[in-house]
Amino acid sequence: MSGKINLVLTALLVACGLSLVNAQYQARHLFIELERSQSQARQLDIEWAQLQLDQSTLGKHARIEQIARGDLNMVPLTATRTQYLSPEEGK
Repeated sequence: MSGKINLVLTALLVACGLSLVNAQYQARHLFIELERSQSQARQLDIEWAQLQLDQSTLGKHARIEQIARGDLNMVPLTATRTQYLSPEEGK
């Protein structure tokens, strides 16, 4: 009878040991995944800040005006160049 109890207790001990090893493996795996996700989040934050800086630089009035004058050959609108259209009276 004592031999059966020892055998059951040994099997339980082995099962608990395997369960512990599996739990540690899962914990390490999840920790590595967490570190990877945090690193990716930091990289995305850096990229977001860079994009915001680029957007503020590209949207400045002086830059838009420079491109309009230089690349598109546009000139500022003056009162002498403005044409007004009025609706026809007979319609």
